[in-house]
Amino acid sequence: MRFLSVLLITSLVFVSCTTKFGKVLKNKDYAYKLKMADEYYGKRQYKNAEQLYVELFPVYKGTDKFEELYYKYAYCSFYQKNYEDAENLFKGFLEVFPNSAKAEEIAYMHAYTFYLQSPKVELEQTNTAKAIGMMQTFINTHPGSTKIKEANEVIAEGHAKLQDKEYRNAHLYYKVGQYRAAGISFSNLLNDYPEAAQGDEYKLMVVKSFYNFARLSVAEKQLDRYQKVTLEYNDFIDRYPESKLLKEAQYYNNLSLNYIKELQNEQTKTSAER
Repeated sequence: MRFLSVLLITSLVFVSCTTKFGKVLKNKDYAYKLKMADEYYGKRQYKNAEQLYVELFPVYKGTDKFEELYYKYAYCSFYQKNYEDAENLFKGFLEVFPNSAKAEEIAYMHAYTFYLQSPKVELEQTNTAKAIGMMQTFINTHPGSTKIKEANEVIAEGHAKLQDKEYRNAHLYYKVGQYRAAGISFSNLLNDYPEAAQGDEYKLMVVKSFYNFARLSVAEKQLDRYQKVTLEYNDFIDRYPESKLLKEAQYYNNLSLNYIKELQNEQTKTSAER
């Protein structure tokens, strides 16, 4: 019985609110509608506020009330997690009001919406890259902003996600046996993130990838490809002389050196027989 009473009260409140909003929509007084839109916005009833701002947008365009209306209208989309719409509205605000006192805030929010649209690492990271670029632009154009720390955090998180994405792609090449592609991908990963904490791991994967590529190559191409392994190993030593992975890298280098010796002996023997 108590549950039915609560349900009835909730339904009556909903109908009352719906009826009240319907009356606001039908009202022809634009000043009243703007007042109510701001009230809904203040109460975090963003869907109602947005619906009114949409109607009032052309009415107040060019007036002294338009900037505040546009500002709140953009945030309605943001607070409802319609980040693509919010991104476009924040961008539009900056184009219409480039000298606004709110321009710095909106510039940050414009970049931040791309960050919020950044998908899981397995998916395409276009928005992640855009967020990084736009946050860097924000830092460059607003060096004294209180949002600099947050902007740098977004950039760092974005780079970490792109690095992880690149690592997964390289590792997938290795897993499916496309060793040349894996070697190139891990090399590119290390070039893109030379200060990465996992740098020695990436370099080891370069050595292993090119070793397996050489091992599976046709005989006439193996010598050059094993020599490539030794070059990558020497680069490993130069970069990470104290790495815990050094012994494993050395293992593949020693195998390669043995194969190089065998291949060179075979070539010498073949030449002598001729």
